[in-house]
Parts: sequence; C-alpha cells; structure tokens
Amino acid sequence: MSLIQVEVVYALPNKQTVLSLKVPEGEQVRQVIEQSGILQQYPEIDLDSNMVGVFGRQVKLDQVLLNGDRIEIYRPLLADPKEIRRRRAEQAKEEGRADKVTGGRPSENRTKQKN
Repeated sequence: MSLIQVEVVYALPNKQTVLSLKVPEGEQVRQVIEQSGILQQYPEIDLDSNMVGVFGRQVKLDQVLLNGDRIEIYRPLLADPKEIRRRRAEQAKEEGRADKVTGGRPSENRTKQKN
C-alpha cells in the first residue's frame, strides 16, 4: 500500500492550523479529517454543516484524495455578501454618493439637465 502526502487546513480570524499527514492512497476527505485530529482541536467543526474543499474547490466528504491535496474546512459565513452589498448601495443613495435612479455614480450631465 502506497502513502500520499496531504494537508488539512482550518483558519480562524487570528489563527491558521495546517496539519500535514501521510495517508494510504484512496482515502476520502472525511476519513483524513477524522484521522488528522483537527476535530478534537476545534470542537466547533461539524462536518455535517461545515463545507469542505480541496484547493478552494468545494468537494463532498467522500471525495478520494490525491497526493499533495490540501483539504480546507470552511467556517460558516457570518453575513450574506449580497445583503451587505445591497445595504451599502442603499446607504450611498441616501447620502447622495450614488444616483437615486440608477444606483451608479451621480452624473454631472444628469444634474445639469435637472437645473
């Protein structure tokens, strides 16, 4: 049985944990995460709710790993990026930094036409 080299990564705002492991070829993502011991270091990780990926591409827990793969365990988003962008755009309209009709930058030509 040949071994492959993989990494398990979990990042918090102020700390990043990278664990390097040698595992048997054909191991799945879930198996390697459990073998790594990261679930004991970070009990808040729930593999049923946290998404995981390999090199930034989301994968399922039964994905078979290749030599050199890096498993990334993602934390849940605290806020929806689309909702934040929508709120910022509304605030810009209210403050006059954005056109109230189009939402874009205020046009000098449009302002002159109104006067």
